[in-house]
Formats: sequence, structure tokens, C-alpha cells
Amino acid sequence: MDKNRQIKMITDLIRSGEKKVENFKLGVEIEHFVVWKDTLKSVSYYGEDGVEATLKELLNEGWTGKYEGEYLLALEKNDLSLTLEPGSQLEISIGAKKRIEDIEKSYLKFLEELLPVLVKKGQLLVSLGYHPVTRIEEIKLLPKKRYDLMFNYFKSRGSHAHNMMKGTGAFQVSIDYSNESDYAKKFRVLNALAPVFYGLFENALFFEGEPCKTHNLRAYVWMNCDNDRAGTVEEALEDNFSYAGYAGYLLGRPPIFTIRGGEIIPTGEAKISDILDPDSTSVEELEHLMTMFFPDARTKRYIEIRMMDSVPYPLNLAAVALIKGLFYSEDNLEKLHEFSKTIQAADILSSKIELLEKGLEAKLNGKTILDIGKWMVKLAKDALGDEAVYLIPLEQLLEKGKNPYIITKDSYSGSDRRKAIDWAILRR
Repeated sequence: MDKNRQIKMITDLIRSGEKKVENFKLGVEIEHFVVWKDTLKSVSYYGEDGVEATLKELLNEGWTGKYEGEYLLALEKNDLSLTLEPGSQLEISIGAKKRIEDIEKSYLKFLEELLPVLVKKGQLLVSLGYHPVTRIEEIKLLPKKRYDLMFNYFKSRGSHAHNMMKGTGAFQVSIDYSNESDYAKKFRVLNALAPVFYGLFENALFFEGEPCKTHNLRAYVWMNCDNDRAGTVEEALEDNFSYAGYAGYLLGRPPIFTIRGGEIIPTGEAKISDILDPDSTSVEELEHLMTMFFPDARTKRYIEIRMMDSVPYPLNLAAVALIKGLFYSEDNLEKLHEFSKTIQAADILSSKIELLEKGLEAKLNGKTILDIGKWMVKLAKDALGDEAVYLIPLEQLLEKGKNPYIITKDSYSGSDRRKAIDWAILRR
């Protein structure tokens, strides 16, 4: 394969995502656990009261179903896309918006339609970073060929890859870039400050049915998942990083499988450089290949921020506001970029490891995660104008020296798990 042509194919796709600054938007993906009200155990995909049955009820509300064989696995309606993760975690994706209030309206509309269906079944919708009760061995894998292939592939990878698939809940925000320079700055900052986003939005007190013995379970799981497709994009920390730098990151890694002509084809240990043929690979196939990697920040036709645990409303909108205020302000981006210049891959890894023991008191670039978080909130608040109100839940937490993990821990007596996670239960 001609590597230069492969790089051009990837960079052309990334470049096609460039937006004018005035057209910048934010996209969100929010994962939830569906649990039984009485026990907090996982609701299976299968059965008359399972997650699939809930999706089928929503078809009566104007949602359009997407199937794999006989199984209903996703729904779409207007700007909303409802999909299921491997352990039946329920993910809502909201079409990109300029204003945070428009994201809020769409999310609340989704809850308005879903929650009554769950309530009548005696079920709850919970925003946490890891399942509060059920162990992954008790959760059946979703009936989806993509997940079967990933599950089997991960058997030979990191110790916690299956935990990632079936046990975790995430919250992701996507942002735009205007050109290659803007992209490079944002991508470097996101990689360099990854420990901060992990720390501020840590929300997993329980792991495999027991209180977690470490802080920041999400960071730990990803560090023990698959080094080929997770963690820091080290190329982003180089001074000359560009679209081609991300292309190089992709080409040197194995994608697990590809999709060609609608058929899923396992690729084993072959790397993208062995598979990507500029003469025959479609843009759709390339886009799929790019989704087979899960670093802290990921590039598609936009930048996806992936370090945050799922957190409940309205704290999730505070995360959106923080990101908007930081990355859509040229002045703030420059300040963050300057702060990130001396941070290297070893510093990021060291900070993540320290996070596991110290949480918000861990350090990055000589400062605690808590202090960096407070500084970032202040920067964002000054830039957001009337949208700064969305930062209040996060600002109040950090002023108390807390994050979502600490809220849950403070409410846990050692026996009443329902009381501990009550704040993370979504309500009408």
C-alpha cells in the first residue's frame, strides 16, 4: 500500500470536518444503566420486561427502529439517536447544537418519553460510571455481531477490556475545529489534560458489586483494556502535530474488523496500513475503521472527548458548558495550550496512576487536579456569558473539594447502596 496516499485519504476526511467558527456546535452522548428499582440489578436486554421491550414501546412514540436480524437494537427520532452498548447500557446521542439550552431541551424530552415506560415496569435509569450492583459475568452480551467480535478479540488483550464493554457508563462531548492549527491545539490540550477530565467527572464508587478499592475506576479500566486503541495519542504532544499525525497513529494499529459491502470482516492482527486501499476503500469503511479506536480524545470529522464518567443531569450539562467555555474561546484555548506545552506522555501516565490513589489531590504539571479544575471553571465562566449558569453545579462541587465519586461515597453507610446512588437516579 502507498502510505502517502493512505495518509492523504485520512487527512482529507479529517479536513472535511472543518467548520467556520460561527458554526461551531457541540454534540453529546450520554450512557445510562437500566436497573430494577428494588434491587438495583441490571435489567437484561432480553425478556418481556427487558431493554428491547422498552425500545419496542418507544416505537409507539414515533421512534424509528433499527434492527440486526430479529433484534431491535437502536431507535431514531428527530435529533435523537438511542443505541445500546454491549452490556445493554442505554446511550442517547443528541444532534450537534450551538446552544446548551437546546441540548438540554432535547435531553429532557428524551427523559420525558422514556422514564414513564421504566417507572411502570419498576425500573430506574441511572447515570454512573460503573454498574452499582451487577457483575459483568451476570450481564448477557447484546446480540450484535460487532460486539461478539470485539468481546472475543479482547479475551487476549487487557485484564479489564470486558469490564469496559459491559460494566462502564460514559459521557462524551464532541467539538468542532476550524482548521489544522485549531485542531492541533485542541487535540494536544485534550490529551495533555486528560487526567483533569477523568478526575473532575469521576463517578464510580462500586466495582463488580463491591465498593471500589481505587479512585478513578474509568482511568484504571482503560489503562488495562487494550494499549493498541486506548489512552494518550502521544503524537498529539509533538510540536508539529497535524492531521497527518493522527493518520499515522491510526495506520500503525489493528482495527479488529472492518465493514465492506455491508459485511463485517475480522482483521485479526492486521493494521490499518495493511487494510486501507485508497483505490477501493470507501469513505464509509474508513469512518468505521476510525471508530475502532478509543483514546482519551478521538478524531472523526470532529473531536470526541471521552474521559468522563456518566454523570446525572444537570451536572452533565455543566461538563458541556466547561468544554464550550474552554475550547470555543480563543483566549482560553491559548491559555490551556500554553499550560500544556511542557506536559509529555510520561507526565500524563504518572498523573493517571496518582489519580487512582489520590483522586482530586493528584497532580499534573505541578498542580492538583482540583486546582486545575477550579482554574478551568473560572476561565470557562468568564467566556460563556449567559450560558455560565450551566457551570453552577460543577463550580459548587469543586468549591467543596468534591467530585461525583465523593458525593456517592459520602452517602454510603456501608449497607444502603440505594441511598448512595439516589442523586444519580434520573427522575421526571
